[in-house]
Amino acid sequence: MLLEIGNFYVKDVKFGEKTSFKDGVLFINKDEAIDFIAKDEHITDIDIEIAKPGEDIRIVPIKEAVEPRVRLDGKSLFPGVTGNLRRAGEGRIHALKGCSVMGVGMHWGSFGDGLVDMSGEGAKYSYYSNLINICLVIDTDEEFERYEQQKKNHAIRWACHYFAEYLGETVKSLEPEDLETFEFEGVTKRSDSVNELPSVVLVMQPQSQMEELGYNDLVYGWDMNKYLPSFMNPNEVLDGAIIGGSFMPCSSKWSTYDMQNFPIIKELYKEHGKTLNFLGVIMSNLNVSLEQKERAAIFVSNMARTLGADGAIVVEEGYGNPDADYVRCICALEEVGVKVVGISNECTGRDGKSQPLVVMDEGTTALVSTGNVSELIELPPAKKVIGELQALARDGLSGGWSGDEILGPSVREDGSIIMENNAMFCGDQVAGWATKIMREF
Repeated sequence: MLLEIGNFYVKDVKFGEKTSFKDGVLFINKDEAIDFIAKDEHITDIDIEIAKPGEDIRIVPIKEAVEPRVRLDGKSLFPGVTGNLRRAGEGRIHALKGCSVMGVGMHWGSFGDGLVDMSGEGAKYSYYSNLINICLVIDTDEEFERYEQQKKNHAIRWACHYFAEYLGETVKSLEPEDLETFEFEGVTKRSDSVNELPSVVLVMQPQSQMEELGYNDLVYGWDMNKYLPSFMNPNEVLDGAIIGGSFMPCSSKWSTYDMQNFPIIKELYKEHGKTLNFLGVIMSNLNVSLEQKERAAIFVSNMARTLGADGAIVVEEGYGNPDADYVRCICALEEVGVKVVGISNECTGRDGKSQPLVVMDEGTTALVSTGNVSELIELPPAKKVIGELQALARDGLSGGWSGDEILGPSVREDGSIIMENNAMFCGDQVAGWATKIMREF
């Protein structure tokens, strides 16, 4: 399968008379864009704001981020979500690089929502401070979950996916600045020189624990709580087959933008045929009961062994209960002779002294940490807030609180904040963006 991604590098985003792309500038007709988004009857109020790197802007509560793209064949960008089902992983896409469509609550936040600072000390905690974020600031009539800590955020999330496709149309007929090609050969059809290299498979564990549908990541529009581990072409991930969900402490989440650009997949492609034989992706899941966790581990280990994998990289979206899936999957692979490197964040408490994973096992011999979710972060006021700052403290965001007998509330009267890393939007970047390093003492 051959997937081509033509890239257009966005140097600036401005409001203008016509939604278009020219000389590195994306222009958006704001009134027309709002009319397009407001077609969803559940959206009751909307504004669009642009946040650029270096600006003194704080964005919260963030629910989703999507890269603007378009398929040249006219098919849906996200099969089973924004249009009919199609086979993902082949054909040609045009992508607007360096920007995101970001879904932001106008007022209300939830457990899985996060925060991004576009400048200052806070900017280092999230990859998204490097992007020009086109913020869809939305309120909805989804009253059934208004005061729930866990929210599906359906209208806001879907608005991001549709609007990403809307903006992608601006470059559909243009010639890209460069072209990325991802060609995945059949695993049994490879040359001897490739087959002689160490064979590696990527095991992804997207969030799927919520038994009530609507919170979890989706694959081809299918809720992954109803999914069993399967072999996938890595191109499918890069081509919109998977979208992010609304459940999981936010620093641990994979947004749809992360899926579209999954850096570990791209790095494995770069090394394919040189230092390793990239066998593809085993798309697993995260479960609730121990029986479900064991079943998934059996599926994954048997697939890896059948593919002939010498090694595997296992990546987990989340922490806490999902650590049991993560560790059991690693151990099951090791038991059948597949050497594993695991990549996850850790929860070692605010003092950094607690057990890093809920489940530990001697079989996990090579683990990479992308940071402590409980690390306390204290930041000064921002000149401008997009969304509503009080959502961090009021609405049960995973890294915020309304009151603490020692620390006080997360949001102070002067607009400064204190929070856990948990609330940084996709901050731990298990997908491969992480810039954090380990320090020895």
